[in-house]
Amino acid sequence: MAVGILFVVQMVTAMFGTSLIQAFIDGNPDRAPMTVGVALMSVSGLAVVGIGLLMYPVLKPVNPTLALWYPVLRVVECLVSAACGVYLLAASEAFPNHLLWVYVPTGIGGIILCFLLVVGRLVPRPIALLGLVGYAALTIGVPLDLLGVLDMSAGAGMLLVVPGGLFELVFFPIWLIAKGFRPLPASVDLSSPALVTAP
Repeated sequence: MAVGILFVVQMVTAMFGTSLIQAFIDGNPDRAPMTVGVALMSVSGLAVVGIGLLMYPVLKPVNPTLALWYPVLRVVECLVSAACGVYLLAASEAFPNHLLWVYVPTGIGGIILCFLLVVGRLVPRPIALLGLVGYAALTIGVPLDLLGVLDMSAGAGMLLVVPGGLFELVFFPIWLIAKGFRPLPASVDLSSPALVTAP
């Protein structure tokens, strides 16, 4: 349940924080809302770290190595977001492509999370696959946005963030709050050679 609540907290605070910061970037001279936006992004970052730490013992039985990378990438995500916030407060302008740099650890970490969810059968397969598709789309979208092929903040490019948003804000947290994680079958440990040879 705690992980589900933190997913909602991090998404809601990130959405409101981003909107306040974007208003400042778009020309609103008032620094107070922008400062509130940075504070909300900090709350989102702390929630992200909390998710990573709480998920590690859940994911570890599936694969200890991959499970460790998930909280590491969530900490990196928080640090990147915090660095962009400090830059904004100090320079009164956003770091170039700041959201895209946050999306990098978000996407890679999310792929690891959802892969382990699928293998461990910890949540219903459609929910885990939705997250896997969403985080893959987010990760692929970053270089495309940087190259100017599309803009993930507008138009058709926004479709790349929709699956991940639905996973993080709706389906995954609702399932965790209502049902929690499923018991882990003993046969799904990726570190076990038996899994490789099993039919």
